[in-house]
Amino acid sequence: MAGTSPIYEEDLLCPQCSGIYCVPVLLKCGHNICRVCLQKFWEWKGCRECPVCRTMAVPGRPPINLALKIAADQYQMLRTGRNEEVCHLHNEKLKIFCQNDEEPICLVCQTSKQHKVHECCPVEEAAQQKKTEISAMLESLRKKLRTLTKTKEHWEETKTYIQTQAYQSEKAIKEEFEKLRLFLQEEENTRLKVLKQEEEIKNQVMCEKLENIKVQIKTLSSTISDIEMTLRAKDLTFLKDYKQTKKRVRCNIKEPELIRDILINSAKHLGSLKFGIWKKMANIVTCAPITLDPNTAQTNLKFSEELTCVQYSSKQLLPDNPERCTSRVCVLGATGFTSGKHSWTVEVGQGKDWYIGVAQESIKRKSAVFLNPSEGFWVIGLCNGDSFWAQTSPRTKLMLKQKPEKITVKLDYDKGKVIFINAADLTTIHTFSDRFTEKLFPYFSPGLFEEGKNSSPLTICPLTITVNAE
Repeated sequence: MAGTSPIYEEDLLCPQCSGIYCVPVLLKCGHNICRVCLQKFWEWKGCRECPVCRTMAVPGRPPINLALKIAADQYQMLRTGRNEEVCHLHNEKLKIFCQNDEEPICLVCQTSKQHKVHECCPVEEAAQQKKTEISAMLESLRKKLRTLTKTKEHWEETKTYIQTQAYQSEKAIKEEFEKLRLFLQEEENTRLKVLKQEEEIKNQVMCEKLENIKVQIKTLSSTISDIEMTLRAKDLTFLKDYKQTKKRVRCNIKEPELIRDILINSAKHLGSLKFGIWKKMANIVTCAPITLDPNTAQTNLKFSEELTCVQYSSKQLLPDNPERCTSRVCVLGATGFTSGKHSWTVEVGQGKDWYIGVAQESIKRKSAVFLNPSEGFWVIGLCNGDSFWAQTSPRTKLMLKQKPEKITVKLDYDKGKVIFINAADLTTIHTFSDRFTEKLFPYFSPGLFEEGKNSSPLTICPLTITVNAE
């Protein structure tokens, strides 16, 4: 195996694994075996004999046949540079494709022990089949890529909208607190003004009283001085003026009056100050039993401050988040119920089309559905401004004596009832009886856009606020 001698593959095949030598070792008998193959054979055999001639090897580790290793490595390098269309083992063209091993083989390989029982077909046929298979798989990847790209765009829009939402919420919070600060400032100014007025009035009274008493003091001091001078006069002179002096001594000097309620009425100004302001604040504060959830609203709906009023308006650019209802022009309440009794009153006004009631959490929000209990809705509504319907299956026409402007929705979750009551005369409009198994949310759907103006809003009526001390 000189460096100039041609390299034949037969000379480089391990007699044990039939593959190109990998770290060949030389035995005493002269045979070369892959080191790993030899080690495995010895472990299996239980003795140190040559796998080829069964001659017992000498103790110790067999040396590596360096020249053979270099030749095998060079051959491997040359083989990788050969025509890829030729079998590396048999130097035959790769015309067959093994379906079991999923690799191209030559005709000699097909008849070998390794591939003899395998399912094989021509390369051209296999290539067409596998290309179709990979193309289908590639299309699946392309579809996933489109989905991921679309989701990325959607998430980027959502991220931008979150910032917009945060800004709008921050602005609304500041506006509400500014109103409260303005109220407190006006209340402070009013109370300070009343205090100042009381101070000025009582100061004026005290000034007048002080002026009067100063005059009295001056007059009395002058009288005392005159009488003291008379006492120092000669006896005859004193006696001549005695009657007049006696009259002056007996002058009627009134005792200083006791001025009542002249101090600042601190009890009136400071007593229960916080409670008084809190009670007065009840006149400017509203509290609705239901808050609307704009994250569930169809994109044409807009809301008033504090999310208690909704109406149809121009379309807004909003993210299509999972909670949002896109199949119907509606919005859900922010709080759901899984037990107990709950009620709220809705001002429907003069709207021509609306629906109110409750809907379960699992309603289909992206696809068209019927408004009936089987789809998770327990609602009533007005159509075309003249006919009222309970959305049963089939729907039920409601015969009402008068068109209600305010309707109270009463939910008794545990008894499975949704009752609609005319708030004006407390007459029952309709009652749904069912069995609820999941969370229910208040449901609101205002009328569609009317030409040239917004639709009539649906407004949740506020609760009556009372501030009492017990």
